[in-house]
Amino acid sequence: MTNSFAATHAKGKLATDTIFGAGSAANQAVTRFGKDKVVNATIGVILDDNEMLVCLPTVEKVFRNLPITEVTNYAPIAGLPDFLEAAAALTFAENRPDAYINAVATAGGSGVIHHTIWNYSEIGDTLLTSDWYWDPYKVLCEDALRKIDTYSLFDENGKFNIKSFESKVNELLAKQNNLVIIINTPAHNPTGYNLTDSEWDQILDVVSAATRSKEKRIVLLVDIAYIDYAGDKNESRGFMKKFGNMPDDILVVLAFSMSKGYTMYGQRTGAMIGISKNKDVVKEFEDINQFTSRATWSNINRGCMKLLSTIYNDKAVLAQVEAERGTCYRMIQERAAVFMREAKAVNLFMLPYVAGFFLTIPAQKPNAVCDKLHEDNVYAVPLDKGVRIAVCAVPATKISGMAGKVVKALAAVEG
Repeated sequence: MTNSFAATHAKGKLATDTIFGAGSAANQAVTRFGKDKVVNATIGVILDDNEMLVCLPTVEKVFRNLPITEVTNYAPIAGLPDFLEAAAALTFAENRPDAYINAVATAGGSGVIHHTIWNYSEIGDTLLTSDWYWDPYKVLCEDALRKIDTYSLFDENGKFNIKSFESKVNELLAKQNNLVIIINTPAHNPTGYNLTDSEWDQILDVVSAATRSKEKRIVLLVDIAYIDYAGDKNESRGFMKKFGNMPDDILVVLAFSMSKGYTMYGQRTGAMIGISKNKDVVKEFEDINQFTSRATWSNINRGCMKLLSTIYNDKAVLAQVEAERGTCYRMIQERAAVFMREAKAVNLFMLPYVAGFFLTIPAQKPNAVCDKLHEDNVYAVPLDKGVRIAVCAVPATKISGMAGKVVKALAAVEG
């Protein structure tokens, strides 16, 4: 491009979002053939059995009853104190680690990832995540002039591949002193896998050993966006207690989001929660991430922050929200169960699913497989190595038969 005005680091950037692109194709098919003829398994939001977007009723009621000044007014850069208290308390439930903890408000879970990349890795560094990952991780790294590398998430038995993880951690720390590791669990996007407690023990053993050299530091960024759909509230959070015993050279950052657990996707409200044995590390965490917030988006959505603190501080309201969310969780689990049962019947191999919005089928030619599925008016998201199915958005009546159609598409494309 001869007449580009873009700075060197910005030239050539183009956001082609695979997920929203697949969703757009599905919507076009709905316009052509009618909603009842199309299966839209592309987007990560909860749709009810009539394929209407779900907002938890009590969340909507509380939000609509907020004073208008709490919706329109500015908020502190760090976030409203009562929101930060609520976000941390709801994140940990009964599993608060014995450590220093601080929180900073962010523009959704993506804001947590942005700040962690920017403030805890050097320009040119490589971040680490699993080979099955949410595509925007790469976009966020590349925009910040960082790179991303991956380890194999699963071993030959469908369990967490600790050997691949350890190998990549050591390989990257041989080249750089700081390493940010993004771990998406529980209800992993895109596979629906939950790390077990013993797998967490293995991970923490590896990172603890890797930081014994005083020049090396690791930031564990745990993306918990789907945690409220991962099963029992305290069981799914049990791993968090383990973060109370980490060495000084490890900082844990939890990415809390209101998008899924409170069905407030478009309000872009979240918090980064820092955990360390070292009081100075947590104070620095608060200072530098507030600074980056001021430099990026200033302050975030006051109304949604007040929504969370209002829910948290009324235990009857909180119980009602959790009950309504539980209904959604069971609905998603039932849909996934239909798919897994039919996948087994037709010998369709899929990655291990425990809970969450998505399940994934490995494929050698995922784009071609998704294109083939369009012939049956089935729309899914092609990943680098597979096809993602959003069971959160597809009624059970439409889930039925999908596995067979995926098998047919795989056979047609890959033989």
